[in-house]
Amino acid sequence: MSGQGSGGNVIAALCNFFIPGLGHLVQGRVFKAIIFFLVVSASYAMAATVILFFMWLVGAIFHLWSIIDAATYKGGN
Repeated sequence: MSGQGSGGNVIAALCNFFIPGLGHLVQGRVFKAIIFFLVVSASYAMAATVILFFMWLVGAIFHLWSIIDAATYKGGN
């Protein structure tokens, strides 16, 4: 990627909007992609149950974090 604000980062952020972790995968950061996907998916799945309804907030926070992380990636980390 060229750096923060590059077209690649915008595409990665858009990918993360639809599927958490996909943008990180596009950027070549496989470990972060897996972690974000698993945490957000598990949180949303638990929120689908009536018992753990509050987990949607945890999922939403991690989902937003994944979008921002992909958009601000500078490369070389």
